[in-house]
Amino acid sequence: MDLGLAGKVVLITGGSGSIGGHLARAFAAEGASVAITYHRNEDGARQVAEDVRGLGGKAIVVRYDLTERESIRAAFDAVAAEWGGVDALVINASAIAGTKVDPVAFEDVPVEEWQPSLRADVEGSFHTVQAALPWMKKNGWGRIVFISANIVQRGATGDEAFVASKMALHGLSRTLATELAPEGVLVNVVAPGPTVTKGFLARVPEEFRQRLAGKSPEEIKRALNKGEPAGHISTPEDIAGLVLYFASAVNGNVTGSVVHVAGGK
Repeated sequence: MDLGLAGKVVLITGGSGSIGGHLARAFAAEGASVAITYHRNEDGARQVAEDVRGLGGKAIVVRYDLTERESIRAAFDAVAAEWGGVDALVINASAIAGTKVDPVAFEDVPVEEWQPSLRADVEGSFHTVQAALPWMKKNGWGRIVFISANIVQRGATGDEAFVASKMALHGLSRTLATELAPEGVLVNVVAPGPTVTKGFLARVPEEFRQRLAGKSPEEIKRALNKGEPAGHISTPEDIAGLVLYFASAVNGNVTGSVVHVAGGK
C-alpha cells in the first residue's frame, strides 16, 4: 500500500535511539526525507542517517534539547533550510525512560527528577509543536504523533514523573486534535507497552538478567515473552507500523486517538 509519504519531510525527536532509529528507517523506506534529532548520542544519530541513506532516503542530523527553546527552533530552522519545512512530526524523545528497576515511594521522589521530566516532556513538546505548526498550517496538511507508554493508563509506582508527563501529552494531543482538524493537521498518540530495546533490556532486574546469562537468543526470547497475552513483547517494528499509518496520507480522518501497542496488556 502506498502511504503517500514519498517526498514528505518527517522530523523525529529522539531519532538516535532504538525506537526512533527504527522509525527513521521505516519512513525512509516509504520515500520520506527524515530529520533525525539527538541530545547526546550524536554517533547513534549519524549511524541512523547512514542507514537511511543506504535505503536511498534523505536524512539530516540535528542536535535537539527539549529543555532549550532555542535548540528546538534552531533544529526546525535547519530542516527548513534543507527541505522547506516539516510535514510530519513524531515526538519520541523523553527525559526519563520509565519503568525503574528500583522504584522509590512518592514522598522520596527527588525534585531534581520531577522537574526535568515535566520540563522536557511537556514544555519541550509544547515548543516542538509550536515550531512545526506554521508549515503544516501553510500547507493545509500535517501529522503529529506523540510516543507515550501504556503504563500511563494504569500508573506505575516509582515512575510518577514519567507517568505524569506522558499523561499530560494525552490531554494536549486531544485538545490539539480538535483545534487543528480544520487545518488538515491530525494528532494522535501511540502508547507502547514493554518493547525490546537496549534501554528495556538495561532495566530488566539483575536477578532476571542473571537467570538469562549464557542462554541462547531463542531461550532469552521465550523467557521475555512468557506470560504475554499475545505471546510476545512488542518490537520497534510493531510500533513503526502504527506510527507510519498515523503520519501518512492514508490516515485521512483519525485524530485524537490513543492506541496501545502492548499485546493485550
